[in-house]
Amino acid sequence: MNSLLIYSITATSLFTIGLMGLAAHPNLIRKIISLNIMAGGVFLFLISLAYHPDDPGVDPVPQAMVLTGIVVTISATAFALCLARRITEITGSSRLEDKPEDTDS
Repeated sequence: MNSLLIYSITATSLFTIGLMGLAAHPNLIRKIISLNIMAGGVFLFLISLAYHPDDPGVDPVPQAMVLTGIVVTISATAFALCLARRITEITGSSRLEDKPEDTDS
């Protein structure tokens, strides 16, 4: 079993765990954490693709993409946390629930 296979399986597992958390939990903070776990899986997969067993060096393009992705993920997480805080202040709850709309009949 080579390192590419181990890293790819781990990356897929992380992405799947994050996707399950995103779908299963109505809490906004847990959804944000799940998105970060999914991003970690994508980053790990990209880094595993940068390594070629035949070449002595490592491809720098996926590494640059991962570094850029980390910066974007941190910014998006900060923005999402600000939005979650604002939603909690307005609604009094940090959960996303389906509520029927009020209709005047």
